[in-house]
Amino acid sequence: MSEMGYEDDEQGQGSRGRRAARGSAGGSKRNLLIIGGAAVAVILVVAVVAVVAMGGGDGKKPQAAAAVKVLPKVYVNTPPNSQVKKLSDRNKDKRPLNQNEVFGDDDKTVSHGKYSFTLAGADIAGDCKTATWGQQLQADLQKYGCTQIARGAYVSNDKQYVGQFIALNLETLDGAEQIIRDLDPGSSAGFVSPLTVKGTTNFSGGFSAAYSQPFGHYVVISWVEKAGGAQPQTMNELLDASIAIERADDFVWERLVLAGG
Repeated sequence: MSEMGYEDDEQGQGSRGRRAARGSAGGSKRNLLIIGGAAVAVILVVAVVAVVAMGGGDGKKPQAAAAVKVLPKVYVNTPPNSQVKKLSDRNKDKRPLNQNEVFGDDDKTVSHGKYSFTLAGADIAGDCKTATWGQQLQADLQKYGCTQIARGAYVSNDKQYVGQFIALNLETLDGAEQIIRDLDPGSSAGFVSPLTVKGTTNFSGGFSAAYSQPFGHYVVISWVEKAGGAQPQTMNELLDASIAIERADDFVWERLVLAGG
C-alpha cells in the first residue's frame, strides 16, 4: 500500500471514480439534473490522530451526551459542485431542513455496487456546537452562519461497515468552503462528532475516511469505517462505501429544483 493508504495503481482511479459514479445510480433524483460530468481534483490528507471511543444512547434515539472527539484517518475535500451554483446563498433557499426531507423513505436505504446501508438513526440539530468540537471550527460555524447540522448513522446490511451522512447548513458558499478547510484534521480546528445509536454498530474510533464537498451553502460529508475500526486492504473499500452513504444527498438536488436550478 502507498503512504496514502491506496495501492499505487488505484490511487487516481479511486478518486476519479467516486465522483463519476455519483451521477450514474439508476433511479436517483440527481439523474434528472446532472447532464454529463466534470473532472474534479481531490486533495488527500492522511492524519495520524488520537481518538476517543464513543458511548451509547437511549433506545434507538441518538446520543444526547457531549460531543465526542473522533477524527478520520483519511480526509478528502473536493472543490464546490459547480452544478448547484443557485444554492450558493441561503437567501435563495431560506426554508430550514427537516428530518423527513434529508432522511426520508428514499434515504433510509442507500447503496453503491456491493455496498448497501440502512439508516439506524438520524438527528437535525439547530445548534451547530452541540454536534461538533474544536474551538476554531465552532467559531467559524458561528461566523459563517451555521444554523443546522444533520447527521444520519448508517450500518451496512452485512454489518461490516458503518457510515455517517452529515450536512451543515451555512449562509454562503464561501462559508462552506472555509468549513471544509477547517475539517481537515491537519488544521487542528475540530470536527463533527459521529451520531451514535444504542443497539446498533457505531464508529469505534479506529481507521475511518471522510469525504467532504460544498454543495452551494451546504457542506456534505460522507464518513465511513469498517466495523471495529480495522484498516482496509485498500482504500477503495472505504471509497466505494462512501459513495453509498453520499446517496443521501438527494435533498440538495430537490432544493436546487426549488431554487430554479
